[in-house]
Amino acid sequence: MMKTLIPNNPDNYFMQLALEQAHAAAANAEVPIGAVLTYANKVIATAHNQVVSLNDPSAHAEILVLRKAGKILENYRLLDCSLYVTLEPCAMCAMALVHARVERVIFASLDKKTGALGGAFNILEAHHCNHRYHISSDILSKPATQLLQDFFKSKRTNLASQ
Repeated sequence: MMKTLIPNNPDNYFMQLALEQAHAAAANAEVPIGAVLTYANKVIATAHNQVVSLNDPSAHAEILVLRKAGKILENYRLLDCSLYVTLEPCAMCAMALVHARVERVIFASLDKKTGALGGAFNILEAHHCNHRYHISSDILSKPATQLLQDFFKSKRTNLASQ
């Protein structure tokens, strides 16, 4: 019988997987954000931004990973699950996580422009939220932030050369 290997630092391990997804997004000219959803320290689903390729403004990594996990678990409630994402979720994604009832949200980089878990504002401070999840941040933030900065610098450089 084979044992499942659990890494010494699961948050770093799963965030590294999310970073791999972010690199896949960048390779497809998408904003490089990746997400991994886990249950009992096992990966349930992975996704990356596909807004451009799917022509879908809701195709954020977090939304796509929630959709996949819901199908796999055959439940729209993702109880006891943790989401690892390379950038702080926006308001749309933060509320989807509330509705899915995830237990934890772990993100790498703070988003001071549109982040809804403390970067720009904290949606969980709203009294109408009937579910609260635990938040951890700054897990592998340097490589996640660098990937985003490099992506947008490349975009600006390409626009300037046209």
